Amino acid sequence: QVQLVESGGGLVQAGGSLRLSCAASGGTFSSNAMGWFRQAPGKEREFVATISWFGVSTYYADAVKGRFTISRDNAKNTLYLQMDRLKPEDTAVYYCVRYSSRSPVDPPAYWGQGTQVIVSS
Repeated sequence: QVQLVESGGGLVQAGGSLRLSCAASGGTFSSNAMGWFRQAPGKEREFVATISWFGVSTYYADAVKGRFTISRDNAKNTLYLQMDRLKPEDTAVYYCVRYSSRSPVDPPAYWGQGTQVIVSS
């Protein structure tokens, strides 16, 4: 049974940084692409970033490109999202996801419970 547990969310001022972590268990972490989504209040869930199974390929939403960095440590079964130069519009619940293949070609197969990020102006 795959479990994804996010941590690292919180309250930060605009311009600040946060690092989200996602601890994965069940299955083989290193065999699958991983990613982050987010959902702001009153808005639909949206894609943030993905990373391929070995971390070679990454892809970002335009809204976060150049400010966020996705990475993974397959030895620790952990996914990260380094968020810099945060803006109030980054306020959302952030979800860790696991795909069913090495590249994110299909919708995510598993979702974490989410961690709240609040960016104050």
